[in-house]
Amino acid sequence: MSTSNKIEDRVRESSSHEQNHQIDQTALENIGQYGYGNKGLVKYRIKELDQEWGIERVLEVNASVLSLTGLILGATVHKRWFILPGVVATFLLQHGIQGWCPPLPVLRALGCRSRKEIDEERYSLKALRGDFKGLSNDTTPTKVLETIRY
Repeated sequence: MSTSNKIEDRVRESSSHEQNHQIDQTALENIGQYGYGNKGLVKYRIKELDQEWGIERVLEVNASVLSLTGLILGATVHKRWFILPGVVATFLLQHGIQGWCPPLPVLRALGCRSRKEIDEERYSLKALRGDFKGLSNDTTPTKVLETIRY
């Protein structure tokens, strides 16, 4: 297992069972909706998945925006704003070390998925489209996702 997979598994391990279940259900619904339609729909959904931001990217961009905002406000308004980049950096460090930080439950509740979870949906759709040998089109979304996941 690569380092990236370990990090993304930590996001899942750090999320509640309910959040993981909801994210899995949404992926299964998408696989069921797009995976059994025409190939144009599958291609469309795969393009959408290519554009979807993973939770790591969301955390990094939000941390950068908040840090820059704190630096600008600290330099122009009041020095106490310099606390904001310190707090944000602490959260980002905590996420890098533990795979969890305070914004993670909020982002997961909003449906943010890890890159691995996005890729699992993508490869499930590709499998149903026939890109990989060994899976028949009559396989259920759950079975396809389990095959891709393990």
